[in-house]
Amino acid sequence: MTASLSTVRAQAEAARTASRVLAYTGSAAKNAALEGIAAGLRQRCEEVLAANAQDMRDAEEAGISAAFLDRLLLTEERLAAQAEDVLRIAALDDPVGETIAQHVMPNGLRIQRVRVPLGVIGAIFESRPNVTIDISALCLKSGNACVLRGGKEALRSNRVLAGICREALSAAALPDASLQFIDSTDRTFVGELLRMSDLIDLMVPRGGTDLIRRVRDEAKMPVVAGGVGICHVFVDATVDAGAALDIVDNAKTRRMSICNAMDSLIVHREIAAPFLRKLAARWASKDIQFRADREALAILEATEANAVAAGPGDFDTEFLGPVAAVRVVDSADEALEHIAVHGSGHSEAICTADAALGERFLREVDAAAVYVNASTQFTDGGQFGLGAEIGISTQKMHARGPMGLRELTSYKWVVRGDGQVRPS
Repeated sequence: MTASLSTVRAQAEAARTASRVLAYTGSAAKNAALEGIAAGLRQRCEEVLAANAQDMRDAEEAGISAAFLDRLLLTEERLAAQAEDVLRIAALDDPVGETIAQHVMPNGLRIQRVRVPLGVIGAIFESRPNVTIDISALCLKSGNACVLRGGKEALRSNRVLAGICREALSAAALPDASLQFIDSTDRTFVGELLRMSDLIDLMVPRGGTDLIRRVRDEAKMPVVAGGVGICHVFVDATVDAGAALDIVDNAKTRRMSICNAMDSLIVHREIAAPFLRKLAARWASKDIQFRADREALAILEATEANAVAAGPGDFDTEFLGPVAAVRVVDSADEALEHIAVHGSGHSEAICTADAALGERFLREVDAAAVYVNASTQFTDGGQFGLGAEIGISTQKMHARGPMGLRELTSYKWVVRGDGQVRPS
């Protein structure tokens, strides 16, 4: 059924009602529903892929970018991986009801902070149909209802995936109203959802800069957003070149369309020439363009690499494709300053054999995820042991980095007494 403004509000109201049930639902029932989602992804794989193929055809005809298409694409392997992620979420400890802290006051009051669901999570996202499963599964396990509004380019895929989740909820005797899918591409509904602070407790946008900016500007409820992921790797002079090449290559090329892919490479002057020559040779078959500062460009041009002079905005760009900005620096201080100025607070890495410098990097770089001698592409809920993520926050409150189960909870004070009254 096509949505309307009145039905969208009714959906959010139904989610609010269902959230009260999920808040006290036990782990066994929630895990049964998660197992049902994983089974549904396997059993209805062909149906999902057929819907996704139609979405892909339309997106290609519309001239959508390669990075966007990669985020939209579902494959048998990606669906199988999602099913495994859902089962990992089921296997995680249930955060709801966890005692965070407790103490006894001198008057005998026993006071606890106990973890509770947020209530209703709204998500507005573009392209990525995997988000439908990730958010649904994480919200379910953390006792939250959710309202999902995906982009027009993934409407068919999202419709089938949301249906799988709702059927699994019903089969586990849980309210399927706890997952609401806005089955429309009408952008009016985005504004409507952003005004529903009486029904939606948290809004999570996932998409491009324009979508995130709009949600931040218009939402009447709290927003957790990832923003742009401009990620750096700094290669220090002390580094083992072979290991550093592997890290830089993986950080850039494993998957270039994701927010934790490396955008800018910073290389210490002492090793810049041999390192960049080796990197150019490795990337020769991968058609990656270097956008280099003057010194790096001189080195790369001698190798006949695909290199051009960096423009004024290249060190502030999330490329999401086969482009990497490159800068040569004199010192770690200069590298740290560059990251402080141009970083987006997402993921930053250093390759070094100097343990003290590595610890300094971890201490001084202000980002959601900071690495020593590892690829930035590990910034991911599944890779961090969270099962999946609802998003990667570059904010500092209330969540930072990959948002898993605990980031979808709050707490309440539980106070037990035996007749205490507060004196006048």
